[in-house]
Amino acid sequence: MSDRQGVTVFGEVAGDSLAPITLELLGVGRTLANQLGQELAVLFVGNNITTAAQEAFVYGADKVYATDAPMYANYMTDSYVGAVENFDKEHLPEVLLFGHTAVGRDLAPRLAFRLGTGLTIDCVGLSIDSATGLLNKVKPVYGGNAIASYVCEAARPQMAAVRPKTMTAAVRDESRRGEVTIFDPGLDESVIRGKFIRKDVEEAEGIKLEDADVVVCGGRGLGGPEPFRQLEELAGILGGAVGASRPPCDTKWCASSCQIGLTGKLVSPSLYIGIALSGSSQHQAGMSGSKTIVAINKDEEANIFGIAHYGVVGEYQKVLPAFIEKCKEMASQ
Repeated sequence: MSDRQGVTVFGEVAGDSLAPITLELLGVGRTLANQLGQELAVLFVGNNITTAAQEAFVYGADKVYATDAPMYANYMTDSYVGAVENFDKEHLPEVLLFGHTAVGRDLAPRLAFRLGTGLTIDCVGLSIDSATGLLNKVKPVYGGNAIASYVCEAARPQMAAVRPKTMTAAVRDESRRGEVTIFDPGLDESVIRGKFIRKDVEEAEGIKLEDADVVVCGGRGLGGPEPFRQLEELAGILGGAVGASRPPCDTKWCASSCQIGLTGKLVSPSLYIGIALSGSSQHQAGMSGSKTIVAINKDEEANIFGIAHYGVVGEYQKVLPAFIEKCKEMASQ
C-alpha cells in the first residue's frame, strides 16, 4: 500500500490575497479530499506570503504550508520546482493540483518529470473513481472538439493542472482556523540558473480579460479597428471585457493582450459573445470552456456555430446595433 495520503494544492497569491485560481483549487481539492476521506493541504511559495496563506484555512484547507523567503520573491523555475519537489518527497501527497496559469504551466510539467509521474494539463473536471480511488482527469482535446478522460494508474503523485474558471470556488467559512507551517526546502540561491531582471505588469483598464464573467470577442470579419468600439460599448453594458481572435491582433486592430486562443489567453466566462469570427480550432481551444456561447456570423457554416448555444446568422453591422440597444434597454430596467 502507498504511503501517500491526501490532496495538496499549489497555492498562488495575487498581491496580499489568494489568487482566484487558488480558491477554485481549494474548492475542487476539498471535494476530492472528502471523496478520499483524507486531508486537504496547500503549499505556498513566495516571500512575505504567510498572512495571505493564512486565508486558505478559511476556504477549507486542513493544513497550510509556506515556503517564505526572499529567494522566492519572484517566480524562478529552478527554485520553485526544487521547493515543491522537496515538499513532495517529505509530505508524500497522493494528489497534487496546480492551476493552468503562467506559473503552473511552467512548474507542473518540470516537476512531474523530476518525480517520474504523469501530469494532465488544462483540466476542466476532476473526480475520484469510487471503485479504484484513482483521480479521473477530464480535459478538452483536438481544439475543444472532443473531451478526453485520463487516469494515472501506477506513478505517484497523481498530478493535474486545472483551467481557470472551470471549478467552483471554495466558500468562505469564518469558523475555520489554523496555523501556517513554515516549510524549508533546504535550497539556496545557487540552484537558480536564471536571473530575474524585471517584472512588466500589463496595464489594463477595467476588468481583466481572463477574469471577466462576460467576454465580447471580435474576429477578422469586423474588417478593421473601428468596429471594436462597438464591442467595447457592449462589453461595458454587460460588465465584461473585449477579446479577439488572432487575425485582428496580428493586424493591430486591437492590442495583442486581447488575443484568445491556443497562442493567446484562456477564458471561461459565463457568457461569451463571438462576433464575425469563424471559430477556428485554435481559437476554440481558448474559449470552449465558456458556460454560454453566443455567435453572430453571416456564414451559417462557420465553425463557431458548431459549439455555440445560440447563434445569429446575419451581417454584424445589422445585428450588433440592435443587440446593443436591447441590452441597454434591459440594463436600464
